[in-house]
Amino acid sequence: MSGKQIRITAGGPYVVSGGVPLDEQVMVDRDDHREYEAGSTFEVGEEYALCRCGHSKNPPFCDGAHNDVSFCGSETASRAPYDRRARIYRGETLDLFDDGRCAFARFCHRRHGSAWSLTEESDIPLLREEAIRAASDCPTGRLVQHDKTDGYREIEPDFKPSISILQDPGRGVSGPLYVKGRIPLIGTDGVPYETRNRYALCRCGVSKEMPFCDAMHVNMGYRDGLEDDKSTGKGRE
Repeated sequence: MSGKQIRITAGGPYVVSGGVPLDEQVMVDRDDHREYEAGSTFEVGEEYALCRCGHSKNPPFCDGAHNDVSFCGSETASRAPYDRRARIYRGETLDLFDDGRCAFARFCHRRHGSAWSLTEESDIPLLREEAIRAASDCPTGRLVQHDKTDGYREIEPDFKPSISILQDPGRGVSGPLYVKGRIPLIGTDGVPYETRNRYALCRCGVSKEMPFCDAMHVNMGYRDGLEDDKSTGKGRE
């Protein structure tokens, strides 16, 4: 099998093909915004399996625990195209598309306001820049800005294909898989999802919007144990 892709297996892991780089990113609070801070890196081969049941003892990789916990993981999220699902918030120089898929990563709030309020005042250069950043840092791809001054161009980060394991120490939880760089996602039925530049996949095992993250990891207090390994000198770097 050639090419980078993520394949969802029935009742099992995500199988990643094409040698996609894998790392860890820690979401940290600064004075007036949030940032991604580099964490561990993982050695991976051409193909590897990532846990999505939330019970692996070798996170972020699958160790077969899904069989022990009778994990189902049926896909329930809408497959309608993003543009059809998204609501549009109109601004002066930007229009913000919002499909509502929230991982509670909280990058949408910045010093001068939220992605939505900043969009409304995007004729002010500083607020326009903040509005773009607030949308572009969202790991789910929920928020996408469109430039009304440049042919309604979609404003997206220029990502190389990669996957990041997210950690949220502010909430004391481990977050989703942050997929970047337009990596195709294939359902258990063999049908591809709409290709997106960025999206967040559930790995706590209890999302109601499978396979995507819906912030249930916060509600359940999901912790993958990687931070515990670091504190005891068992890091997987």
